[in-house]
Amino acid sequence: MRRERALKVVLILVGLLFTALVYPLVLFVKQEPALAMMLSLYVTLGIFLLLAARNPSANRSLIAFAAWSSFAHAAVMSFQAFRHLISRGELVGSVVLVVIGVTLIALAPANQPVERPSAVGV
Repeated sequence: MRRERALKVVLILVGLLFTALVYPLVLFVKQEPALAMMLSLYVTLGIFLLLAARNPSANRSLIAFAAWSSFAHAAVMSFQAFRHLISRGELVGSVVLVVIGVTLIALAPANQPVERPSAVGV
């Protein structure tokens, strides 16, 4: 029960964090269209994470997507920072995304066994 409550809190916090990216999205929409497009995906994911907080076990795949996409984004950002394609200061964002991913994976609801109907007639 504590784990589910912790997961709900994390989903709300991450959902609010991602949804708050709507502000920079509006700022960068004309200056950095690629960044704005990426931010729009995070804002959308944030909204769905907020919705998932109501019933995390019914949203396992969304929670897994949020975690693994955070790892993927962190990996790309880290590679870009080490290749000097982006500033090394961006590594802070990579660390935040890894923490989000690890936390979501650690708190993810267990896979619920599926009851299959019996092949024997009733």
